Amino acid sequence: MNTREIVDKLWNLCNVLRDDGVTYQQYVTELTYLLFLKMMKETGREDKLPAEYRWDVLERKNDPDRLEHYRRMLMELGAKGNRQVREIFANATSFIRKPATLTILVKAIDEVDWYSAKEEGLGDLYEGLLEKNAGEKKSGAGQYFTPRVLIGTMVRLAKPRLGEVIQDPAAGTGGFLIAARHWMSERTDLFSLPEAEYNRFRNSTFFGMELVQDTHRLAMMNLMLHDIESDGETTGIRLGDTLSSAGQDLPRADLILTNPPFGTKKGGGLPTRDDFTYPTSNKQLAFLQHIYRGLKPGGRAAVVLPDNVLFESNIGAEIRRDLMDKCDLHTILRLPTGIFYAQGVKTNVLFFTRGETDRGSTKETWVYDLRTNMPSFGKTAPLKAEHFSEFESCFGPDPYGRSHRKDQGESGRFRRFTREWIREKKQDSLDISWLRDESLEDAESLSEPAELARAAVLELEGALEELKGILSELGEDEE
Repeated sequence: MNTREIVDKLWNLCNVLRDDGVTYQQYVTELTYLLFLKMMKETGREDKLPAEYRWDVLERKNDPDRLEHYRRMLMELGAKGNRQVREIFANATSFIRKPATLTILVKAIDEVDWYSAKEEGLGDLYEGLLEKNAGEKKSGAGQYFTPRVLIGTMVRLAKPRLGEVIQDPAAGTGGFLIAARHWMSERTDLFSLPEAEYNRFRNSTFFGMELVQDTHRLAMMNLMLHDIESDGETTGIRLGDTLSSAGQDLPRADLILTNPPFGTKKGGGLPTRDDFTYPTSNKQLAFLQHIYRGLKPGGRAAVVLPDNVLFESNIGAEIRRDLMDKCDLHTILRLPTGIFYAQGVKTNVLFFTRGETDRGSTKETWVYDLRTNMPSFGKTAPLKAEHFSEFESCFGPDPYGRSHRKDQGESGRFRRFTREWIREKKQDSLDISWLRDESLEDAESLSEPAELARAAVLELEGALEELKGILSELGEDEE
């Protein structure tokens, strides 16, 4: 049984829990508790758990007693023992109401081919469950999950290195940090490192912050299964608000990889940090300030940001000028639509390097347009690694964007724009496009009123999807 088959089997159990009134998001959280106990047994790490709160004890309980014991177990594990365990079970409660439901879950998990699961990687199994949850629109989890093919591209181009401090200030379930570790482990025999260097790698390389506790517990589980040390306080991913004073405690980084949440702070409030030059309720603009201020000189970043960050005026323009002064904003990737939970939201990846000084760091910016005349991706048309292959080739092998590049002109997807041109022609807007949109040409050629109406409806549907994404963010965001 391969990882995908195991993921499908475990995910199908959500139908059992739905009948017990459990939502998709609650299901993944509930499954995390049970999988943690089982994986501790399978990996020989049960010494982190009190003897009475281990998998075999839970499994041996009679049906009527099992649910009561399980609830007591969640409470005790959240209060006692190893700090990483306490973080995973912090404020944990069970959403299961029927003893028979818990019995079905325990038996199904026990029947998994754990030998095959360990061979393929328990971390990959858990990542597969998170991806499955993100792809289910009703779960609302897509906002915390960046497509892994996009993460892969960003990591390959950023080229994390041993000895660097790597940060994700909007960590979600930890995908960027895990991909960075995977990149390094493929190129370095980590277990041959001297003990001190290996311990430094595990304890002092990966840092992040996540605001939502349920998402944080998923991240803690994910990092543990990928052998990244995270105590939730000093190492790994901390529970907290990056836009508060807690964010100032994150260590300065050599590399920041992140996809900050969309939208504005609830109630229009400003970040409570006192180190931002430009206070704003726009979360992406606030996160952008954290990112470029949090880089060491020569540090680099790859950041997913929506279109409004590129063109918003007033404070938005001031922040972009500050970014281009303090950093070399060498590359912008215009992403296709439909790759995030809100289908209409248009996004980009900004690649930049912190300068040695705070003035005039950006001389030119290269823009790759992967949006115009591209399909809208989604469940039926998934984004794949090959969609990024030409961009990666154009970007070049240098993570600082200094490799030789070729301007493809008006008809190509990759073009160079000088800092002077951006200032004089765009008034420091970075919303730059030059390709003719074939869909607009098709709309102009429509002659029948019904066809014109259909085109208008399609355009309206796209706008409504974007609005839904924004409203969803505003409704669910706890900031």
